[in-house]
Amino acid sequence: MSIDRETFENTREEELEGLSAPDQVLGFLAAHEDRAFEAQEIASQTGLEKAPVSTALSRLKDRDLVEHKATYWAVTDDADRLDGYSGYERATALFNEQFGAEEKETWREHAPSESHPSTESEQ
Repeated sequence: MSIDRETFENTREEELEGLSAPDQVLGFLAAHEDRAFEAQEIASQTGLEKAPVSTALSRLKDRDLVEHKATYWAVTDDADRLDGYSGYERATALFNEQFGAEEKETWREHAPSESHPSTESEQ
């Protein structure tokens, strides 16, 4: 992909840099933190090839940013760990820019009134 010379000269470097494959994968998983995905589905949803997604997942796992079980991958539930990863901040900002920031009150309005059956044994 190319850009015109005026854009090249007048745009900050940070704005020209695209998100890396790990940033895109982590951003996708964080946006769907309540689910686990296979690598092929992550590739399909992010528009990346499966090989870079698989490499990204392995690197993110080495940093304890994602969890892996069988063929499924999910973002870690360790919020401190995520907050310490600079790519997560960039991905969150990009997704907020593209889709709008999440509003907790809107989520609460649509939340079920009863607990999920899987949490009943924990109470």
